[in-house]
Amino acid sequence: MIKTATAAFLAILTSLTFLLFLYSPTTPKSSYHSLFISASLSSNTSISRHLHTLTRRPHVAGTPANAEAATYVLSIFTSSNLRSRITPYYVALTYPISRSLTLTPSPSSPPVSFDLQQETYPGDPYADVAAEVVPTFHAFAKSGDVAGDVVYVNYGRLEDYETLNKMGVNVSGAVVLARYGEIYRGSIVQIAYEEGAVGVLVYSDRKDYGGGGGGRWFPEEKWLPPSGVQVGTVYNGLGDPTTPGWASSEEKCERLSDEEMDKGGDLPLIPSLPISGADGEAILRAIGGQVANDDWQGSEDALTYRVGPGPGVVHLSYTGKQVIEKIENVIGVIEGEEEPDRFVILGNHRDAWTFGAVDPNSGTAALLEIAQRLGKLQEKGWKPRRTIILCNWDAEEYGLIGSTEWVEENRNMLASRAIAYLNVDSAVHGQGFRTSATPQLDELLKQATQQVKDPDNSSQTLYQAWVGSGSSPTIGRLGSGNSDFAAFVQYIGIPSADMTFGKGYPVYHSMYDDFVWMEKFGDPFFRRHVAVASLWGLVALWLADAEFLPFDYTSYALELQKYMKNLEVEILDKNINLTPLFKSIEELKEAATTINNQRREIEQQNNVWPAVWKKNGFKVREVNDRLMMAERAFTDQDGLFGRSWYKHLIYGPSRNDVYGSESFPGIDEAIVKAKRLKTAESWKFVQHEVWRVARAVRHAAKVINGELT
Repeated sequence: MIKTATAAFLAILTSLTFLLFLYSPTTPKSSYHSLFISASLSSNTSISRHLHTLTRRPHVAGTPANAEAATYVLSIFTSSNLRSRITPYYVALTYPISRSLTLTPSPSSPPVSFDLQQETYPGDPYADVAAEVVPTFHAFAKSGDVAGDVVYVNYGRLEDYETLNKMGVNVSGAVVLARYGEIYRGSIVQIAYEEGAVGVLVYSDRKDYGGGGGGRWFPEEKWLPPSGVQVGTVYNGLGDPTTPGWASSEEKCERLSDEEMDKGGDLPLIPSLPISGADGEAILRAIGGQVANDDWQGSEDALTYRVGPGPGVVHLSYTGKQVIEKIENVIGVIEGEEEPDRFVILGNHRDAWTFGAVDPNSGTAALLEIAQRLGKLQEKGWKPRRTIILCNWDAEEYGLIGSTEWVEENRNMLASRAIAYLNVDSAVHGQGFRTSATPQLDELLKQATQQVKDPDNSSQTLYQAWVGSGSSPTIGRLGSGNSDFAAFVQYIGIPSADMTFGKGYPVYHSMYDDFVWMEKFGDPFFRRHVAVASLWGLVALWLADAEFLPFDYTSYALELQKYMKNLEVEILDKNINLTPLFKSIEELKEAATTINNQRREIEQQNNVWPAVWKKNGFKVREVNDRLMMAERAFTDQDGLFGRSWYKHLIYGPSRNDVYGSESFPGIDEAIVKAKRLKTAESWKFVQHEVWRVARAVRHAAKVINGELT
């Protein structure tokens, strides 16, 4: 009888305690999260104003205009009650001094000179500052004066040169003409050099950027005008090339010499120049020889493309200067109330090749919107559990320099304290949400998109638009080196995500990437900007405020199992033992299930008996530390073979395309090499790489389990 009464009393007490906990007068942080994404705090007007202000002038890294943009970002951070500062670095940047390009169509024809100018248009509101646009060039291009027969190499990929070889066309001593669109421009130049070319011209084909040759372009349509040129870097590394692996925190810090940088293999060794579609077509008319394959041809109304060599001869002259310039990262901090030593980091870069309305300042405008919303939340009493850091990077366009220098300088702090890094480069290219992430963030992103309205159809959520007619959304991975997440993922191993609307846009890196283009074609009502800010900020808030980190390594294990299926096909009949990797992935899956169960058990205890929470506080922290540190275990101090800066063994960039993302990059490179060499030793090295990845995955499983052997 006493036992029954006691049990009843405990049941009532438990229910009352749970109700008191559930309806505590303290406003739960979830209400702040709902407020953050509400219409009362979001403003497409303020985002539009930020973008207009940031894009009034071209602002290349190292210029006074970009310093002015940094001051503007700092002012918004400060006025939003973020503890803000500018963190400078002194890095190598290059600028053009002189460029010339002439074409001699045939031995009997006079040479034709190209003016290499992007043209303004009638009524262009930026005509008065067009002279401030840096002349079209490739950053870190090799200075030189070269001439040679022209050979058309399609997109400049390895497979394109294989096609030419089968056609009996040799590019040794030639100036190659490649078109943008498939691989990173630095890889185009590097591959051309390895094939024996003496110079490279890269143009934007109407088929890819001009709307297929319909005859209408910006400002009437979204397409790149005939004189438009995509500028950009051809540096194949990350960070300041004079300080690989350490930060350029002082003007007179230790630096590599020019000779040492050339030997490093990341800087081009032949001159190159980006040119317009109109100039590219003029050169194509001077190329004879065999007709190029159908998939090498241009738009339907274009001339017939031939591969050459010649008879056209091109004379390319380029002189650049390399200088040590001050760049400025702008950092804003909201310190965590309970765990100030745990960091949730949001990042976007500020520098642009021209006006940068899409790339990158659509993202900068969204970052400033987040800062202002967080400031308003603070006014209403919200304080984050963990520290939130907003970062506005500089010199990304030259090779992710600002973010990489910061990560290299703060490596140990970040390795021990960073929860996650959330990147938005160009927030809006057009319609359609896209995201990439390390897999433990997959479910978090899916949940967050269910809370944000689709900016193009308010009757559905962003998640519903993202899924479309499929059963689940597509989430990319972060193996490429095309934005500022690279140092966080590939150098340290920090869980990361990248978000955007749209995929590519025709006026990329040209002087037509301005506020007018965005207002007419990218996001006329700035609703997509608002949606990016809402999602980006909401994910950050969940990571900063959740008791348990919302990481799910089950997704990671399942993703690795998918990669194994592809790997099995690649090494079929090659006598490679994949058992160690299969076993380690299974261990990771079991560890993920175990920690999920542990987390669920503690959550249930805390919900039923809030007084137990203090006793469980250490357990919560310990579980979170295991979740945070597991991604680090996928890195290896020796890095990828021949590319030791890249430490991550699960995700990394393709050796022949920095913009290309590879899973198991070390294994993939070894297989490519082994298939080419066809030696027992090369396949033995493949087995070695399999063992390396297996050990890394097993280390991650042990970190998640949290127990020593």
